[in-house]
Amino acid sequence: MLAPSVAAELQAHLESTRSLFNSDREKGVSGVFMPNALARKYPNAEISWGWQYAFPSKSLSVDPRSGMTRRHHLSESGLRKAIAEAKKNAHIDKRVTSHTLRHSFATHLLEAGTNIRVVQKLLGHADVKTTEIYTHVLQQNLDKVVSPLERLGG
Repeated sequence: MLAPSVAAELQAHLESTRSLFNSDREKGVSGVFMPNALARKYPNAEISWGWQYAFPSKSLSVDPRSGMTRRHHLSESGLRKAIAEAKKNAHIDKRVTSHTLRHSFATHLLEAGTNIRVVQKLLGHADVKTTEIYTHVLQQNLDKVVSPLERLGG
């Protein structure tokens, strides 16, 4: 799910990323690493735009498997640092992780009345029982439930 409010910013980021990719290609930098079977099936994929990382590293590195210079993806630690910085700037004292954001997303969807099967699909859960862990919040909002008769005006 992509919030429309960030679509333009993401588009600008991807244009910048594509410029970086084109610059790398002009300099002869290898593309992304492709596992053997994919490399055989799609021989030019490693140097085609569609297979590149949306969030590439700022620096190049040497692939230890092949010895080739490549641009890998941003490290997970960078995301953790960004979340920690946002937490600090928001003056939040509780522990916050990317999983906290995922949990909050699911919780808010359920509080807003989104069908649990929709939430299950968005989170990528194979079994709805996994999604049901987020329903604890629904018990806290029983006083906000409106009778169907009230909604019908009767």
